[in-house]
Amino acid sequence: MSKKRVKMSFKVKAGATGPSSKGKGASVSKKEGVIDSYSFKSLNIPVNVTITRGKDDYVPIYDLNIAAISKNTLIILEKIREELVKAVNLGMVDIRDTRQRGVIEDRFSETILKLIGKYFPDATEAEKNYMTTYLIQRSLGMGTIEVLNDDLYLEEIVINSAKEPVWVYHKVHGWLKTNVNVASEDQTKHYAVTIGRKVGRQLSILEPLLDAHLAEGDRVNATLFPISTAGNTLTIRRFSRDPWTITHFLESKTINTEAAALIWMGIQYELSAIIAGGTASGKTSTLNVLANFFPPNQRIISIEDTRELQLPKFLHWVPLSTRLPNVEGKGSIEMGDLLVNSLRMRPDRILVGEVRRRREAETLFEAIHTGHSCYATFHANDARETINRFTNPPIDVPKTLMPAISMIIIQFRNRRTGLRRTFQVAEILPDSSANVLMQYDPKRDIMSNRGKSRSLYNTLEMFTGNTPQEINKDIAEKETVLKYLVKQQIKSIDDVGSIMAKYYTDKENVMGYVRSNRPFFKQQSKKE
Repeated sequence: MSKKRVKMSFKVKAGATGPSSKGKGASVSKKEGVIDSYSFKSLNIPVNVTITRGKDDYVPIYDLNIAAISKNTLIILEKIREELVKAVNLGMVDIRDTRQRGVIEDRFSETILKLIGKYFPDATEAEKNYMTTYLIQRSLGMGTIEVLNDDLYLEEIVINSAKEPVWVYHKVHGWLKTNVNVASEDQTKHYAVTIGRKVGRQLSILEPLLDAHLAEGDRVNATLFPISTAGNTLTIRRFSRDPWTITHFLESKTINTEAAALIWMGIQYELSAIIAGGTASGKTSTLNVLANFFPPNQRIISIEDTRELQLPKFLHWVPLSTRLPNVEGKGSIEMGDLLVNSLRMRPDRILVGEVRRRREAETLFEAIHTGHSCYATFHANDARETINRFTNPPIDVPKTLMPAISMIIIQFRNRRTGLRRTFQVAEILPDSSANVLMQYDPKRDIMSNRGKSRSLYNTLEMFTGNTPQEINKDIAEKETVLKYLVKQQIKSIDDVGSIMAKYYTDKENVMGYVRSNRPFFKQQSKKE
C-alpha cells in the first residue's frame, strides 16, 4: 500500500448526552417508534444508543451507533492493524497478570501512534486518540462487544450464535435485540478463547465450557458447538462499577427502613443470616449491601465462585475465590475447601457467595456452631422453602442445626416489571420452623409487619443484655440513621461504610449530625 497522506474521515451522529428518562417513557428523538435515546463514551469513542420498537417487533431494538468511519479510512486502519501485530513483540508478558495488561496496551499504543503518523500525518489529537482506541479494541479486545460493555445501563450481553444479532439485558428496558452481529462462529470462539487466556483457562473441543470472572468483576460464560447446538455462545454478566449500598436499596424501595434497621441490629450483634431468593432476584447484591453494616474492627472472609462482593476499603477483608480443575482434571479448589480453610484464618465474619451442596452447608453450620458469624446466599423462594431445602436431600442438613441461623432474608424479582424487592424477613424458631416477621405486599408495593418475634428478640436480649423496649429504641435510632443517609444522598460504598464505622466508634458524634441533619462530609464529600 502507498504511504501517501490520507485524510482521516469520520463523523458522529448527534444524540442525547445521557439517559433520557430512566425508563419513564420519554424520548429524546421525535422519530416514530423511539422509546429512549442516550449517549456515552467507550474510552475515546463517542457512542449513541437509540431504543426503538416497530409495529412488527416483538422485542425492542437496541440501535448502537458509533462514529462512522469512511470505507477508505477503515481499509487503512485494517492495514495498520496487520502491521501492528507484526511490529509489537510482547516477549514474556503474561496477559493473565492485570498489572502487565497495561504494559501490552502501552506497547501497542506506541506503535499505533507511529503508524498513524505515517498514514495520517494531518490527523488531530482527538482523531489520533479515537484511532488508537479503535485499533486496541480490534487487536486486543472484542471490538463492538467491548463498546456494549461500556454502556452502564447493560446488565447482560449475550451472543447466542452468529446467525442472530447480539442480545442485551437493559436495566430499564429488559431484554433487547441489538443491531450488532458477530461475523462468524469462529469470531465468537476467538472472543471466548481470548477471555479464557486472560484468566488462565483453556477453551477447546475437549473443554467446551468456560465459566470465569474478569478482573473488573464481570462474569463470563461460554459454550462451544456442538454442546450448544445452534452455535458458539458467549454470555457476559456485567456487575456495577458503583456497587449498591443500603441507600440505593432504600431509595429504590427494595427494602424499607424498618426492615433494614432490624437486619442491621442482628448483624451488629453477630447473628447469622441466609439471603435466599430466585435467580437474578438480587441475593448477592443484598449480601453486598448488608456487609455495609459490618464493624471496622473485625476480620471478614468472603468465599465466592465468581468475585462479586465489594466491601468498603477500610474493612479488614480477605476475598477468596474457587478454582475449576485444569485440563487434566487437577487443581480444583471448591467452596467447601475454602470454607474449611477460612476457619483457620481467625475470621469474625464469613460470607459465602452461594451454598449449593451438602458439604458447603455442613461446613457453614459447623462454622456457626464454633462461634463464627456467617452469611450466605441460597436458592429458595420463601422462608419455609429455605428450611425445607436445607433439611431435605440433596443438602440434608439435620433439622436441629437450623436455629443456628437467626434470620432469613428473602429476595424477590417480578419478571414482568423487573422490580426487585425484599420479600420476607423471617426468624427461625427453636423447633426449626420459620416465623415471618415482615412480608412484601405486591399489590401495594410496600413491606408490612406480619408477626411478632418469638426468637430473634430473645437472642438479641441475650447478646445485648437489653430489654425489648431498649432493643426497639436502638432499632428506631438505626432507622433515623438510614433516613439520614437517604436525605444526605450518601451513596458510595466507602462513604456509607465510613458512616457505619463512625457509628460504631463515635456514636454520639454521628447522631449529632443525624439529629441536626447536617452534612457529615462537609467540604470533603467530593474528595473521599
